[in-house]
Amino acid sequence: MPLTRDRAKPAVPFGGIYRLIDFALSNVVNSGYLKIVVLTQYKSHSLDRHVTKTWRMSTMLGNYVAPIPAQQRIDKNWYSGSADAIYQSLNTITDEKPDIVVVVGADHVYRMDFSQMVDQHIASGAGVTVAAIRQPISTADQFGVIEVDSKDHSKIARFREKPTDAKGLPDSPDEVLASMGNYVFDARTLVEAVTDDANTEGSKHDMGGDIVPALVAQGRAFTYDFKDNVVPGGTERDHGYWRDVGTLDSYFDAHMDLVSVHPVFNLYNYDWPIFTSYGPFPPAKFVHGHHGRLGEALNSAVSPGVVVSGARVNSSVISPDVRIHSYTDIDTSVLLDSVQVGRNCRIQRAILDKNVVVPEGTQIGFDHEHDRARGFEVTESGLTIVGKGTVITP
Repeated sequence: MPLTRDRAKPAVPFGGIYRLIDFALSNVVNSGYLKIVVLTQYKSHSLDRHVTKTWRMSTMLGNYVAPIPAQQRIDKNWYSGSADAIYQSLNTITDEKPDIVVVVGADHVYRMDFSQMVDQHIASGAGVTVAAIRQPISTADQFGVIEVDSKDHSKIARFREKPTDAKGLPDSPDEVLASMGNYVFDARTLVEAVTDDANTEGSKHDMGGDIVPALVAQGRAFTYDFKDNVVPGGTERDHGYWRDVGTLDSYFDAHMDLVSVHPVFNLYNYDWPIFTSYGPFPPAKFVHGHHGRLGEALNSAVSPGVVVSGARVNSSVISPDVRIHSYTDIDTSVLLDSVQVGRNCRIQRAILDKNVVVPEGTQIGFDHEHDRARGFEVTESGLTIVGKGTVITP
């Protein structure tokens, strides 16, 4: 919140022209898997619209990306967890009859070749394989943590949610394996697991909290170390990059990863593209070249349809159809689609959601008490967020 006040988190814009779900879908498609369903529930209209308009496969070849809203197929209840969402959508598996099902979270920023994970899954004979990324042991209480078997380091001995007493890895005592929320299942195992879970009293019907621990107890759960995943066109700098943008600060920090001279996350890898659609916008334009009235952007990512008119943009991400007028200074900020910024404004360390209107002379991010008094969100780190469609009062 407030970025999810009007939309599901996977539909939140990211990186100028993308939605968060574009990263997950691009990874799946680039891995060669072209029959995809997107299970949606919470405020899903913008997500469904984006998937439907953007993600079109070859129907001649039987490929598709199909958004499936909660349907109450089993009873009159909506999804009560990620495992329940799959349980209530088992008809998709029954219809296609796959051998393998890849289950992917839709709100992370990363590149991953799932075919490599599937190959390991098949070779190990696992019922489920859980993708995991190495994280400092000091952050273990923020993740679902995988403890590996002492003899077989690919086998999960224990799966714990946000432990405060985590054990380090055998080959790296200062690190733990954190679940990425991505799984590979044998289809039969998945069907049996979510069906059993649906009939288990007291279950939260969560993939990480219930399904994986149950399969760990059966000795059928293995892990895939994300450090072993090699994506075509990847560099040493962005190898193993993964960000869970579940907070406003992490969402902002992931944007700042994009605008360094040598980006921590490289959007310019055309061997593993991130697909999307950003509409019929013309190229970005920078106008006025008079002394003291220069339209410029430095260390920034500027999207199509943007007009920077005699203003200065620095270390920021500017989304499509934004207008920034003369003598304004935008610094270290993220402006989402169709934001309008008037003359003589100063904005720093801020996120402005879609269709925000900033009148002439406004300052955002300088006086946090004043920001809060205007109804803006301010995080503990001093990041200011202006909600979607806000028309700021002069």
